[in-house]
Amino acid sequence: MRAAYASALNPDAPLDGLVIGERPDPEPKPGWTTVRVKAASLNHHDLWTLRGVGIKESQLPMILGGDVAGIDTATGQEVVVHSVISAEDWFGDETLDPGRSLLSEKHQGTLAELVAVPTRNLLPKPAELSFAEAACLPTAWLTAYRMLFVNSGLRPGQTVLVQGATGGVASACIGLARAGGLRVWATARTEAKQATALELGAHQAFAPGARLPERVDAVLETVGAATWSHSLKSLRPGGRVVLSGATSGAMPPAELNRIFFLQLQVIGSTMGTKAELGELISFLQVTGLRPRIDRTLGLEEAAEGLAAMQTGELVGKIVIEP
Repeated sequence: MRAAYASALNPDAPLDGLVIGERPDPEPKPGWTTVRVKAASLNHHDLWTLRGVGIKESQLPMILGGDVAGIDTATGQEVVVHSVISAEDWFGDETLDPGRSLLSEKHQGTLAELVAVPTRNLLPKPAELSFAEAACLPTAWLTAYRMLFVNSGLRPGQTVLVQGATGGVASACIGLARAGGLRVWATARTEAKQATALELGAHQAFAPGARLPERVDAVLETVGAATWSHSLKSLRPGGRVVLSGATSGAMPPAELNRIFFLQLQVIGSTMGTKAELGELISFLQVTGLRPRIDRTLGLEEAAEGLAAMQTGELVGKIVIEP
């Protein structure tokens, strides 16, 4: 089968290790099945893999990709795959399993014609969602859903600030927050991206670091070092920053004095459970909200999509259709 895979690891030039070529068809072990990939979406995790984060040379070649919607070859059912792989004997929140992994870490990923996945990770794909839309959900949109509706403590009518508005998780946060009845503010680097944030559902958009009209109830943070200080300064006393990523770097000044004096809360948030993915799918069905897809590419064009994600030249998600 054709696949996009990491053949080498390079922290400085990650795309140098990307190969589009033939790989063996997966052979699912007991309790697993094979999904014929109709659509898979790209995530920053794919670039981290190519840089050598969370993977060793001994694991290469590794097929990239964690998100997939397709056809279960055992049943013919249209499915979405929950991408958090927990231990077979783990019960409860899969994201809390110390041994959890994502596809393309311990197991081959989804940027291929076929992928092997645990049968317990399958959810039915509703007819209302296209394969491309469904493939955007398991990582970025599920991460946004958990940040907002599980970890932020926000209630309808309160104000949330979304940093870095046009990335995959951030754009999902804007759409979900607006549909959930929140007042949504966002930051983006250019006037064009600020205008796009308004199109995505933000009530107001600002330049990075801008002084806001008032302090907010919560900040959704995926950028890290570049926006961290602004996130803390933007919170009302007792407010909460929910952190799910650090694409600009993970070591900003902690500003502990501000955190304890204003009694701020810093909440880490990672992915989401299979049950929450089901709730997210239901939310989209009820509200009519859909993921913003920046572009759809063929498998042979995966490098173009990864390069766009590396430079931030995208709005929403990039989808690969093998």
